[in-house]
Amino acid sequence: MRYIIVCLMGLLVAGCGNKYSNLADDVVDRPNHWDIPKARQGKLTEKEMDMARIAWKYFENNYQESTGLVNAVNNYPSVTWWDAASYLAGMTSALELGIIDKEEFDRRLIRFLTTLNTMQLFKGELPNKAYNTQTAAMVDYGNQPGEIGYSALDLGRLLIWLHIIKNRYPEYATGIDSAVLRWNFCNVVDENGTMFGALLEKDKPVQYLQEGRLGYEEYAAKGFQLWGFDTTQASMPEPYSTINLYGYDIPYDTRDPRKLKAHSYVVTESFVLDGIEMGWDLTTDRTPHDYNFSNDWMAEFALQIYRVQEARYKNTGIITARTEHQLAGPPYFVYDTIYTDGYAWNTISEVGEYLPQFSAVAVKGAMGLWVLWDTEYTDLVFDHISNLYDREKGFYEGIFENGTGLINTFTSNNNGITLEILLYKQEGKLLTYLDTPPVSLWDKALESPFGYEGQCLPRKKPQAKK
Repeated sequence: MRYIIVCLMGLLVAGCGNKYSNLADDVVDRPNHWDIPKARQGKLTEKEMDMARIAWKYFENNYQESTGLVNAVNNYPSVTWWDAASYLAGMTSALELGIIDKEEFDRRLIRFLTTLNTMQLFKGELPNKAYNTQTAAMVDYGNQPGEIGYSALDLGRLLIWLHIIKNRYPEYATGIDSAVLRWNFCNVVDENGTMFGALLEKDKPVQYLQEGRLGYEEYAAKGFQLWGFDTTQASMPEPYSTINLYGYDIPYDTRDPRKLKAHSYVVTESFVLDGIEMGWDLTTDRTPHDYNFSNDWMAEFALQIYRVQEARYKNTGIITARTEHQLAGPPYFVYDTIYTDGYAWNTISEVGEYLPQFSAVAVKGAMGLWVLWDTEYTDLVFDHISNLYDREKGFYEGIFENGTGLINTFTSNNNGITLEILLYKQEGKLLTYLDTPPVSLWDKALESPFGYEGQCLPRKKPQAKK
């Protein structure tokens, strides 16, 4: 299963004390046509369509009819909500690309939403971090029964994809809204707009701990924003600084892992997801795909993440596309970073163990660079990974940098993100809106002065009748 990025600390520290501390304001003055490579756009080639069909094979193999859920890792019946969101992304992409028909999409989504509307919640609040895909029972990371808490980051990604689906397919808006209206948000977003995860350890009370670091935090916060929550603090880039690598100023979160027992990872994934799903726009920006990025500091940071990986290749000859990825054996998951814990190109486990032998070109990271920046380098990266598949299982997780072969495992996250990247190439920004939004159960609940008390929903004032 995909391990949760749980970041623990107290209140955020304001400011970052370097020349980029006001970057979020400074980039507003830049021209909208930044001198950057454009994204790849257009109808998929025959090869790209073949890749999409191969990626969908993972979801055919790992679907659980009893719950509508999909295994996070091949043949392992457990899932987190980050992985489940990647399945929703893959399923939407498969429909839009013509790999499955609407009948199959409907069957799968109805079963998924049935589970989302009926499963047990952690302490009656929010979805547990992990569930058994065959029974929809709450489990720990060993897939044993039990409550372990919830992840604000995972739920933020799930909320993004539930919002995308209900806008693309409004016939499912009521079922989606009903599921989210079961949730109690009182402990996940506070009055300052900070996000908190829940941690339950044996013989200890529940701990509600700030969650998220630069990149992942702001991306997940957009999920809550789309549903009306104020995430002011979580959506700020501060506190951060930069380190110069190959001439590029790479932003990183300055919160100290030695004090907070949580690492700050600079990786590709969150910046790619923000780009393909929301076009590096603010959640209030309902414009279609364009290059006028209203969340301009996020777009600028993403550009630096791309450029430094290209520069590493030019300086070392090592093809580079780094992000978190699964492994086939212990420790089963690593953060393959551009920068973390004071070191560039640092590959570590969740507990901080240095594991350079597991550095890899991740398929989802490589595909993200390829689709968002159309360059000779990303052509090379694409050629390096585009055939890393088993036609009967989907795409492998990646290929090791040191020449020791493939990462011999298959995951929902990798194949789902690969599919949504291919859909982005054909359609552009994936978050779209109907010209005439349908009546929404969620919006009506926010306007109502009655009901849903004690769930800490964002409130809307009823519109005055004309």
